[in-house]
Amino acid sequence: MERPMSHHKEFLGEKEKIDNLYSKGYRITAVNETLSGAFVEFSRITEEKELETEELQLLNPDTRIYFSTLIHKQQKAQ
Repeated sequence: MERPMSHHKEFLGEKEKIDNLYSKGYRITAVNETLSGAFVEFSRITEEKELETEELQLLNPDTRIYFSTLIHKQQKAQ
């Protein structure tokens, strides 16, 4: 079954948001799956030793697979 192009664009947009946070040093610290999508919390410690958090609402199933892979990599790195 082919997926419409908008589905792929949605994935790319959500993936870019995740990659942008990763490039700034954020890591996934919590995931809350709901009927409205996955709410993924990212956290990082700043140079001033302060905790910063960001949250993304992710709707695309392919993005969920993507962030699951990142969580697995994080766990292997610990």
